[in-house]
Amino acid sequence: MVHADIHSHLLPGIDDGSQDMETSLQLISGMKELGFQKLITTPHIMWDMYQNTRQIILEKLQQVKNKLQEQQIEIELLAAAEYFIDDHLAELLDHKEPLLSFGNNFVLVEFSMASETFDLKEILFEMQMQGYQPVIAHPERYTYLEKNKNFYTKLKDAGCFFQLNILSLSGYYGNAVMELAHYLAKNKFYDLVGSDLHHFRHLEALKKSSVFSSLHRVLETGKIQNRKL
Repeated sequence: MVHADIHSHLLPGIDDGSQDMETSLQLISGMKELGFQKLITTPHIMWDMYQNTRQIILEKLQQVKNKLQEQQIEIELLAAAEYFIDDHLAELLDHKEPLLSFGNNFVLVEFSMASETFDLKEILFEMQMQGYQPVIAHPERYTYLEKNKNFYTKLKDAGCFFQLNILSLSGYYGNAVMELAHYLAKNKFYDLVGSDLHHFRHLEALKKSSVFSSLHRVLETGKIQNRKL
């Protein structure tokens, strides 16, 4: 089992994840029942849709932690963010604004699932220059790269970490995503795994035993760093 989950959307009302406090508490309790001891939740920062800031996220985190304490739900809850690679992120880096990170200065990032991002490599390089370790969220979901798998190799060679969505292995997001996930797993591209939990449908899918049997093979590579967080 994975000690820590490093990708989820559990803070209420600030992105497309949990929409209220009660849902957040139920999802967190569900993850605890699955055996997770630490949750590093990662709200979207995607300026066209979710204009979250460091302050908004940390304040919301404290509200949820207060409720967990009130209800005696014992689990470690932290917050980072899932940054969409866009002009806003470039601006944060340009102004040396501190990014929300986890672990050893890891920063979760995503980019367009429809087409390649023009200045992707430049922004990733600038993150590294400022001491951050970019973690590419769910690389298997960028299915347009299926015919350009060399792009994954280039990202790895550039020093990026890869984060697997656990449910990708089971076909939850479709066969194309599943095939890419198994390809990347077989070639030991993954460094971290996460649930990308948004709602109860994700939680119910995670409860299926077949999900974690597939995950076990990824964990056997010895590369997955969740236990070190």
